[in-house]
Amino acid sequence: MLTFEEKLKIIESLPELRRKDVSLGRVNFHYKESVQDKTTVVYHLHPNGNGFVYAGLIENNKYLTDHKGMVNIRDFTEQQIRSIIKESIESLSESTFEETWVNHEKQELRLVYDFDLWNIYADEMLDGTFPTYNGAANYLEQEGFSRK
Repeated sequence: MLTFEEKLKIIESLPELRRKDVSLGRVNFHYKESVQDKTTVVYHLHPNGNGFVYAGLIENNKYLTDHKGMVNIRDFTEQQIRSIIKESIESLSESTFEETWVNHEKQELRLVYDFDLWNIYADEMLDGTFPTYNGAANYLEQEGFSRK
């Protein structure tokens, strides 16, 4: 596991991010050029090595996120930290997010990130609303849909 100091050095080497010290020795890093309401990329990096990176908007998200879209980076390598932060910054740079999902009958649903919620649409009709991408994706998969 990388130390707090090693993680800080990696994150501080990324010029897009701005450091903000918070309570209990923890540190957040913000991406001020975000086109989303969300600007926090690294959340509560702690001297014990624990910390989180926002991955809630990463397309085809391969990370296990919590209900806030955060991924624990405690045991990440340097390359993994750089990769997830790069993906997080890219996701916060995109003005809209939309995916098309299809089932075996060729029916299509759209998954759209809108106003901090993940909405599923059948044509223009709202089919469901979820607080996280993973929640919406799990619902779609349970209903027999997969990404197009």
